[in-house]
Amino acid sequence: MDRQVSWLVEVEVKPGQLETFKTLVDDMVRSTNPEPGTMSYEWFISDDGTLVHIYERYADSEALLTHFQGFLEKFADRFSASVDLKRFTVYGEPSDEAREALAALNPIYLGTLGGFVR
Repeated sequence: MDRQVSWLVEVEVKPGQLETFKTLVDDMVRSTNPEPGTMSYEWFISDDGTLVHIYERYADSEALLTHFQGFLEKFADRFSASVDLKRFTVYGEPSDEAREALAALNPIYLGTLGGFVR
């Protein structure tokens, strides 16, 4: 568990962008599915279609960086055109390199205190 890193991203869908965003989500899920270090990649939406939570879990910081670089190259522009970032929380102990890559998103970091993963 100590090498795994996860995050929870909260975004608000911009007015008139829900259908465009749903298409983007499908593209992102399809693109991310083959990544071996991406252990969990789940999207949740409010009943009114305005609030989305994205939960992602990675085997380690290297897998996180691989995914994030792909996101920047393929999807970042479409993503930011469709949603506004509200909160970005990172869980675990990401490497300094991962922290540097994510810095522009102003994440909140929560280090491991206890627990287990099955």
